[in-house]
Amino acid sequence: MMKTNTSTFIGCDTEFDDAELVIFGAPFDSTTSFRPGARFAGNYIRNDSYGLETYSPYLDLDLDDYKLTDIGDLELPFGNAKIALDMIEDTADTILNNNKFPFLIGGEHLVSLGTIKAAYKKYPNMKLLHFDAHADLRDNYLGEKLTHAGIIRRCWDFMGDNNIYQFCIRSGEKSEFEWSKEHTYMEKFSYESLSKKIKEIGDKTPVYITIDLDVLDPSIFPGTGTPEPGGIFFKDIIEIIKSLTGLNIIGADVVELAPHYDQSGVSTAVACKVIRELLLAILY
Repeated sequence: MMKTNTSTFIGCDTEFDDAELVIFGAPFDSTTSFRPGARFAGNYIRNDSYGLETYSPYLDLDLDDYKLTDIGDLELPFGNAKIALDMIEDTADTILNNNKFPFLIGGEHLVSLGTIKAAYKKYPNMKLLHFDAHADLRDNYLGEKLTHAGIIRRCWDFMGDNNIYQFCIRSGEKSEFEWSKEHTYMEKFSYESLSKKIKEIGDKTPVYITIDLDVLDPSIFPGTGTPEPGGIFFKDIIEIIKSLTGLNIIGADVVELAPHYDQSGVSTAVACKVIRELLLAILY
C-alpha cells in the first residue's frame, strides 16, 4: 500500500489503487561529479508545477482527463548508491506489478538505473531512448562503477547491444564515443534521426524514456549540476516529446534539475513543462 502524499505534481492526486501512472521522486545526488543539488528537484518541481495549467496546447491533452498519482520522494540514504538504487527498483517493481506506469523525478541521473532495471525485468525486449548532453558511458568514474557518469553503461550491462538509442550527446571522453560505435546507437549534437529510429522501433516494442535536462542549452536551463553549452532549446524538446507519442512507452524519468543554481526559477519552470508534456505523451 503506497502512502498518501500531500504535495503532488499538478493534476496527479488520484489514489494509488485507481491511478494508471505513478510519479515518485528520488532525491539522491551523492555521485554528482561537479555541482550537487539535484536532490532538491522534486519538491521544487511539485511546488512550481502549480504555475502551469493541466492542459497542454502542444498535445491538445489535459492531465485532468487521466488518473495520475504522485507518491512523493523516497527517503533515500545519502552516500550509499547501491541501497538507494535498490529502494528505487523496489518501488518501480511495485508500480509495474500493479500494471501502472512508473515516472521517476530525479535526482542525479544514476537514480534512473533502478527504474530502468525494474522495467527491463517486466519487459526484457525493451528499448531505451536517452536524451542528454553527456554520453554517460564510463565504465567507472574515479574507480566507482555506480555513478551518474556511467548510468547508460550500467544499463548496457543487462540490456546489451542494439537496444539503447542516444540523442543530442555533446560531451564525454573519447573512449566513450569509440565504445558507443560498437554497442549503442548515438547521434551527436542533434536528434535528426529520431523519427527514423522511432519507425524502426515501431508501436509495439516497449520503450523506456530517460531525459537528462542538461540536454537543454544552459542559456535556457542553467539550473543543473553539469551545464554543457551547445544544447537544444525548448521548442526542440517539445518536438522530441511530440514525436514519442507513437511509441509504446512503459516508463520514464526526468532528472538533473539542480534548482539552486538558477535563482530566477526559470529552470524549474522548464522542468515542470517538460514533465507535463512527457506525462501526456506516455498516456496519449
